[in-house]
Amino acid sequence: MKQGMCSFMKGMGMGVALGCTAGVVGTCMMKKNKKGLKRNAGRALHSFGDLLENVTDMF
Repeated sequence: MKQGMCSFMKGMGMGVALGCTAGVVGTCMMKKNKKGLKRNAGRALHSFGDLLENVTDMF
């Protein structure tokens, strides 16, 4: 039990650290290139919406 909890906490800590790092990098990128970032984000959301639509059509 103790070993499982320890590995869970390590994984959780790594996830928090990676999330903070991604947030800082994303903020820096957004400050440099706002227009390109918005365009790419819009494209990504559109692609994700198409993917979800295709998955729901399969079922």
